Amino acid sequence: MSSDQSKSNSQSTYDVLIVGAGWSGMYMLYKCRRLGLTARVIEKGSSVGGTWYWNRYPGLHCDVESVEYSFSFDKELQEEWNWSERYASQPEILRYANHVADRFDLRRDISFNTKVLSLSFDEATGTWGAEVEGHAPLRSKYVVMATGCLSHPKDPGIPGVENFKGEVYHTAQWPEKAPDFAGKRVGVIGTGSSGIQTIPILAEQAEHLYVFQRTPSYSLPAHNSKLKPDYVRGVKDNYEQLRQEARQHMVGIPAPTYAMSVFDVDAAERTRIYQSIYDQGKPFALMVAFGDVLVSKEANQTTQDFLADRIRSRVNDPELAEQLIPRSQYAGTRRLCIDTNYYETFNRKNVTLKNLQKDPIKQIVSNGVETESGVQELDCLVFATGYDAMTGALLAIDIRGRGGVTLQSKWSEGPRTMMGLMTAGFPNLFTVTGPGSPAVLSNMVNSIEQHVEWIADCLAYMGKQDKQLIEADTEAENQWVSHVNEVANMTLFPLGNTWYLGANVKGKPRVFMPYIGGVGTYRQLCDQVAADGYRGFITQ
Repeated sequence: MSSDQSKSNSQSTYDVLIVGAGWSGMYMLYKCRRLGLTARVIEKGSSVGGTWYWNRYPGLHCDVESVEYSFSFDKELQEEWNWSERYASQPEILRYANHVADRFDLRRDISFNTKVLSLSFDEATGTWGAEVEGHAPLRSKYVVMATGCLSHPKDPGIPGVENFKGEVYHTAQWPEKAPDFAGKRVGVIGTGSSGIQTIPILAEQAEHLYVFQRTPSYSLPAHNSKLKPDYVRGVKDNYEQLRQEARQHMVGIPAPTYAMSVFDVDAAERTRIYQSIYDQGKPFALMVAFGDVLVSKEANQTTQDFLADRIRSRVNDPELAEQLIPRSQYAGTRRLCIDTNYYETFNRKNVTLKNLQKDPIKQIVSNGVETESGVQELDCLVFATGYDAMTGALLAIDIRGRGGVTLQSKWSEGPRTMMGLMTAGFPNLFTVTGPGSPAVLSNMVNSIEQHVEWIADCLAYMGKQDKQLIEADTEAENQWVSHVNEVANMTLFPLGNTWYLGANVKGKPRVFMPYIGGVGTYRQLCDQVAADGYRGFITQ
């Protein structure tokens, strides 16, 4: 027997190969079983949870309320699980993920500590082959990429990192055993969501904390609290209505729009509305409170002014407060954060802001960070530099479609998809919450459920119609990409300099990746496409 024959005989074949065991992968596996399809999940981590497995940095909480950031597909699951906090912490969310895996006995079809290296489409057989690290090759009819939108850590991109002799950590790859920062000089680089949550905790532990800030963020106080049993009971009694409202809302989180324009109300009433939302700690609600906040520069300025005043009220040093206020940045076009005592942390004597707009980093040296003004000596360095969002995890795998064309080359000028679900030239390859879908501009669990259910219905349709292949039609894909851009350009989002556009990753094409048309609108479009026999997709 030749080596090629031996390799072929050792190959495992499935109906569906699922990459990733976060929310998307677990639910996709559940749906495949319900359809009677054989499925295998490949997960590089040692457990389920996806981003909530990998991210365990101090202070990490979700920015969507826990009762909404949860699965809705099983009523008994909704009823039996009780969240303890309004905004759940990472350990509690990970416990929930493990509960879901155990409840539906998902682990037996998941290969943990296993990494997919490449995926290639075989046109002769109409199947996908997968090269998997430490595993025999796999083959499947369908592949579902459940790799997540915020799961591929961004390289800090600062010269000299390898020269630093102290401890180095990245918020997206935090060690399971918590580091001890007591009595140490700690530097944090990055003031996005992960930095904003981590900084107050590190300030309590470190002898001195130095915050290296290039781009400040807007943040609302979370006002997190323990959930009272009566509140939880009320939510559960009304879950069906709550979920339905979420599915039709712009961001997948029920929140009112008070007026079509901020100028439809007087300044006092506008401030009262902003303050009410601020006091509730609801960042998504702030962006939909008025219909023109994300489309009008003048309207957005009222939001900026309000948030700037709130920052000034929380920081004792007026000069320092001004440095923490975003400039030349439209509120909401960079993800709004929630925090617990973030701005108040700068009132501590052991915390120093290093403003990189005034004093840029030159390089990392053996004993600290060198800026243009000199070296700040450090014992520990924490990178809170975020992710290569939406496309990073997909492009980290060598994916080859028809004619051996790589996804990397197909997306060299920016991601191109049909509704964030498939990309032309890559038959039977689905992406969950891919670029071109609402994804990161929504409650992710809501959007994940919608995508997985659409894909599952599609697989059922393919089986009933005895179809073997489905892929995005190139013309329909081009039309969708144009539509995504057209809708985005009606807003202020493309004017930002954010990871929504890939601006945080050197060399990444500047393209606004998510669909901003709204969760409800997007769901209706997807449903109509399916009802029309998967219009915009080619089946055979």
